[in-house]
Amino acid sequence: MELGLALPTAGPQTSPETIVKVAKEAERLGYAALWTFERLLRPLEKVVLYTGGAPAMVPEFYGSTYEPLETLSHVAAVTERIKLGTAAMVAPFHVPVMLARRLATLDRFSGGRVIAGLGQGWQHHEFATANVSSSRRGPRTEEFITAMRAAWGPDPVEHEGEFYRITPSQVNPKPVQARIPVLLASTAPAAVKRAGRIADGLLPLTSSAEELRGVVAAFHAAARAAGRDPSDLMVVNQAPWPTPVTREPIGTGRPFLGGSPRQVAEDLMAAREIGVTQVYLAGGQGLGLDVGMQAADVDGWLGLLGEVIEAADRLGVRAP
Repeated sequence: MELGLALPTAGPQTSPETIVKVAKEAERLGYAALWTFERLLRPLEKVVLYTGGAPAMVPEFYGSTYEPLETLSHVAAVTERIKLGTAAMVAPFHVPVMLARRLATLDRFSGGRVIAGLGQGWQHHEFATANVSSSRRGPRTEEFITAMRAAWGPDPVEHEGEFYRITPSQVNPKPVQARIPVLLASTAPAAVKRAGRIADGLLPLTSSAEELRGVVAAFHAAARAAGRDPSDLMVVNQAPWPTPVTREPIGTGRPFLGGSPRQVAEDLMAAREIGVTQVYLAGGQGLGLDVGMQAADVDGWLGLLGEVIEAADRLGVRAP
């Protein structure tokens, strides 16, 4: 199983210099991938969050977020091997050909290191801002992936569907990879099943090993029902912000994939046994907020991330 890391792309204290520092050190330590995410805006009124329940304020975490592909393009220029992923970009806010070309261009500049994580969106203010209906966003996202893959294929590219149309055309550049992996971000049952049918992997966000086990089982079952081999697919689980990595062990109330390097490594081993192919740690994704890390904490956090790698290797987390 691989280990990945979320770049610090959110919060008032992040900066290009800090992002580059984290990217370079993650590659040096042996992390396999760097991850970014997309958020158009943070509304200043209460909304129903993706978790459901009564309307609430969108977390301040989303008040300032760097654009994912521009960030990864900059990072590609200062790294050599580490993969570059989005977790996630909201497919309905984009045009398939345009996003296909942007991802292919990044794949060219990075030498074939791109992982395209997509979501279907949840915040109605963002849909209104993008001038896109939020209804039937699941089928729209499914067709988006079909059209985007067509754009990566041989010319002439052509697509005719309910939501998108590509007239027979040349669409270039093509990516370095024969097939840029497309992962779907979700833990909702319908979207997990969709990922099992059409995606190259799943990007769940889970709060316990038990929840993760159920999501992975549903994803693999959907893949088998579609005639696919689950071992060919990726499962990349996020340890969400602000899940901490700490010097000392955490006792009662410890979050899944949080705590001391040893505790994190034990949870990583559990994730491996469940069938996860990568876990990425996101404790440093937002800087300068009321919870989580401050910019001054980054160097210490990077040191602990090195200890996580060492502890994980002692347990065999990254073994073939």
